[in-house]
Amino acid sequence: MIDSAILKKSIKEKFGHSDCSIFSAPGRINLIGEHTDYNGGFVLPASIDKCISLAIVPNGTSTVNLYSIDYDESVSFDVDGEKPKQQWASYVYGVIQEMKKRGASPGGFDAVFGGDIPLGAGISSSAALESVFGTALNTIFKLGFDKRELAKIGQMTEHNYVGVRCGIMDQFASLFGEAGKVIRLDCRSLEYELFPFEPEGIRLVLIDTMVKHSLASSEYNVRRAQCEAGVAVIAKYKEGVELLRDVALEDLDAHKGEMDPEVYRRCHFVISENQRLLDGCEDLSRSDYALFGQKMFRTHEGLSKEYGVSCEELDFIVEIARSVEGVLGARMMGGGFGGCVLAMVKNENHDEYVAKVREAYQKRFGKDPRVIDVVISDGARQW
Repeated sequence: MIDSAILKKSIKEKFGHSDCSIFSAPGRINLIGEHTDYNGGFVLPASIDKCISLAIVPNGTSTVNLYSIDYDESVSFDVDGEKPKQQWASYVYGVIQEMKKRGASPGGFDAVFGGDIPLGAGISSSAALESVFGTALNTIFKLGFDKRELAKIGQMTEHNYVGVRCGIMDQFASLFGEAGKVIRLDCRSLEYELFPFEPEGIRLVLIDTMVKHSLASSEYNVRRAQCEAGVAVIAKYKEGVELLRDVALEDLDAHKGEMDPEVYRRCHFVISENQRLLDGCEDLSRSDYALFGQKMFRTHEGLSKEYGVSCEELDFIVEIARSVEGVLGARMMGGGFGGCVLAMVKNENHDEYVAKVREAYQKRFGKDPRVIDVVISDGARQW
């Protein structure tokens, strides 16, 4: 988290305010539950100790004045005016517009913000930005939104002002997260339950492949279509089937011959992943982190072999994880074709794992991976 003293100094230098309100909202990880969200299933995210923080003061006008510490760039716009050209400012503008659609009237304000969420690592800096401004505006203008509505406001900001048709997991995790807990979120009902995640002597580490394959967006749409094709087959025989969430493995296997083999594999992964997540929550309830870690490995195997969204670099890092004593589990995290591997590692084996990955990855791919240690921490809040 960026130091509050830096924020206070910056808002005084930029806008002359000696007093201000400080807010922060975190990025997130997802421990198990990949490509389950758009199939009506479950996800298991957690907020982390990497945040975007802001200092904010209402200015009594309809003008928004922003300064991004990270970009060293200033933007001003009217709350009723046109969307700013800078993409980072579009997130703030979108949050305001989505609040107005819901009958609220946020006024103008001066704000400075910055953060320590590594960009491009797949830990949701955009959701953190939406969540921190949503929380701040809701508080200082007394708008009365609950956290569920703030999550929807963030999601619709992405849809309508940024052009990303994201699910709601990232915003939900940023707003509802708690230190030492993961969130089992039902993506269909938005009901959630918190489960303990405080493994003694164990750390979470992300290894960023620094790879962003162009396949990700187009293949995402292909996977959605394949899942829908599988659902269409089962729906001919079973009432009430609308999403893969509604399909049991026995139903899928009973009609396997009517599906393209690739469609069957995609559906098999999603149904299995949903059950794996539910079983994993039981592991956490018993503090059985070793068994939970094995499920992480199986998730990666399914994503790679059945769902076909891994890549050579991700598989390589997971194989190294399997070879290092003390790595309880590891898997690719996110949409796929690049991004990060999330690993659960005993403290005494952390440095060995990181060193082995760095050396082998550099030798194999000629580049250094980015290493990001994370701790499960609280969600959006005022300081």
